[in-house]
Amino acid sequence: EEADVVGLQEVDRHWSARSDFVDQAAWLARELNMHVVYGANLDRDPLNPGEPRRQYGTAILSKQPILDSENTYLPRYDGHEQRGLLRARIVVRGVPVQVYNTHLQHNDAAERLDQVEAIKNLIGTPDESVVLVGDLNATPGAPEIDALVDELVDAWEAAGVGDGYTYPVEDPDRRIDYVMSSDGVVARTAAVVTTDASDHLPTWADLLLPGSKVGVERSTTGRSD
Repeated sequence: EEADVVGLQEVDRHWSARSDFVDQAAWLARELNMHVVYGANLDRDPLNPGEPRRQYGTAILSKQPILDSENTYLPRYDGHEQRGLLRARIVVRGVPVQVYNTHLQHNDAAERLDQVEAIKNLIGTPDESVVLVGDLNATPGAPEIDALVDELVDAWEAAGVGDGYTYPVEDPDRRIDYVMSSDGVVARTAAVVTTDASDHLPTWADLLLPGSKVGVERSTTGRSD
């Protein structure tokens, strides 16, 4: 898809036999000739001494160098998976942008709303453009999505055509994967990519950053499966 930036969720890093203990984030960066940062939301001891730690989380791939990054844990209810917000600061065609990637809790709306409030606090009132991508595990109109679009623009609502369903891949019936951006970022087109590479269909958006005279930022959210 020739994306400038890609946000991936459910990314294994030496995690288990299901992914052959591969560092998926590093492998994808090499194959795509892109820069990468990784946010480990689960971090376990190796099966054998001396082997790399086993990690599971999110990744951001970028055609442009990543200037700085951080991963912040989000609120977690007892017994639930730790989730995080991964941030990467990059410059696309001379324009700085803060890219955020997340994967919200799949089975608890109250927890998702707490996670969204934490995300809004972490983003704050930035001096630079913001793009948020991720599997938010909630459909448009849900309170947690409404809380985000109070301050961010849903690229699909701005530029998509049709329902934009992304899950499940065999017969999609809901939109739970998003590209959002701050005011001033213009969503020129948005699309759902047809592929069987994952159990979700990727969402793709063509974004024009403020001050950008040539080119755009193409952002995609997807999963590593």
